Amino acid sequence: MGITSFYFLCFFAALFILYYVIPGRMQWALLLVCSVAYYLLGGNGFLIAYPVASVTACYAGIRLISATPAENVRRRKTILFLTILVNIGILVVLKYVNFGIYTIDGIAQLLGSSETLIESVDFLIPLGVSFYTFSLLGYVVDVYYGIAKPQMNYGKLMLYGLYFPVIISGPILKYREHGEQFFEPHPFDYRRVSRGFQRMAWGFFKKLVIAERLGVLVDTVYGGYADYPGAFIWIATICYAFQLYTDFSGCMDIVLGMSESLGIVLPENFQTPFFACSVAEYWRRWHITLGVWMKEYVFYPVLRTGFFTRLNQSWRKKFGKKKGKQYATFAAMFILWLTVGIWHGGDWKFVIGSGLLHWFYIVMEELLAPPCARLMERWRIDPKGRLIGGIRIVRTFFLVCIGDLFFRAASVGDAFAMLRGAVSVFNPSVLWNGAMLELGLDWIEMGVACVSLLILCGVSVMQQKGSVRDKIAGMALPLRWIIWYMLLFGVILLGCYGPGYSASEFIYQGF
Repeated sequence: MGITSFYFLCFFAALFILYYVIPGRMQWALLLVCSVAYYLLGGNGFLIAYPVASVTACYAGIRLISATPAENVRRRKTILFLTILVNIGILVVLKYVNFGIYTIDGIAQLLGSSETLIESVDFLIPLGVSFYTFSLLGYVVDVYYGIAKPQMNYGKLMLYGLYFPVIISGPILKYREHGEQFFEPHPFDYRRVSRGFQRMAWGFFKKLVIAERLGVLVDTVYGGYADYPGAFIWIATICYAFQLYTDFSGCMDIVLGMSESLGIVLPENFQTPFFACSVAEYWRRWHITLGVWMKEYVFYPVLRTGFFTRLNQSWRKKFGKKKGKQYATFAAMFILWLTVGIWHGGDWKFVIGSGLLHWFYIVMEELLAPPCARLMERWRIDPKGRLIGGIRIVRTFFLVCIGDLFFRAASVGDAFAMLRGAVSVFNPSVLWNGAMLELGLDWIEMGVACVSLLILCGVSVMQQKGSVRDKIAGMALPLRWIIWYMLLFGVILLGCYGPGYSASEFIYQGF
């Protein structure tokens, strides 16, 4: 039951009415019942056994850690380790068994074997497995270090882990910042509810009007890239960057808006990422909660290990204090970005496209920053000027698009083949000779997509200067209603849905 479907809207409408009718102290129980029901109604309801197992393991770990004196460090570490092992074990089995099989198989074939050594094993993957696993594990670690209050109510911990809007595509939560609000009473507040609905409408616009249209063009080119070389591949890759953004951020707008209407504030996951001037900044603006989680629970712990402490000391002696620390940080970043890539999926295209390629970008940015600064100083170029800022934004977007190409391609081999096709053929004429209208969108649909992207860009520019909803709220009442009704009817009239059409799942729903 996708959250853009009519059935889901009916489901949410019933929840919304009941939520504000029942006593506030019972609201969390209603959310738990609806979260479990959503999971069961999503098809293959037995898969709920996996998140229940994860919640149960974390609940047991939290209770045991809380009952163990702080002086008994060894027992507390053992409990933490076992809790992490159970949850990561479930995640690895469900998502990465085939990744290991294919990797072993590929190595064996490189060594000369002509036969497949191991047969693939396919598992049905529960909805949101990566999101709820990380949210729960982060909470257990925080309880271990005493920076989060242990939740002793199993049902409340279940709601935190299975809250149905979040389990679709995130964001990844921190219990110490967002957990307790799930269990507090939330009286009806017109302003909060209306703002939540406004954000939901903007999310539906991104998903149904923009992402679904761009997906048609992207699927055509990527599905037959040999027939669409040169500019077709570049255009489709740029379109995919916007499709991925409007799909994922549109989902976040719906999820955050829906939660806001219920009185629950969730963390932001995007902050106009295409205005980033570097790849490092891009990742501070894109999938923010994943980046924060990875830093806190992967990167910093890795840096604090004995191995990296010794490595840091050794390289400081060898390369100097500053360079040695920088190189050791790069090594730890390699593990960070390898983990980020693997998190996105059990395929090398994800490891490269969302992981190691971005590690390479960031390392090169760090290494080239000093000589570039000296060069601009010699040429008397203002590094903070608009021209340089614009060049950096375009450069960052181009580099991200290369990563997106690997992310979207069917395989690493296809990605390299597409890159060869993109640079080996020069055919800019496809932009004006009508060839673009052969990619699945007629001129009306193409026009709607282009105008919608212009609206998106305009709103993104406004978001750089503050909340767009606050700006609209400060306008005269008739103008406010005109804007919101235009958005609503834009979704109704231009959205890709209805009989004979099924909106695709959100791209990040599979992770």
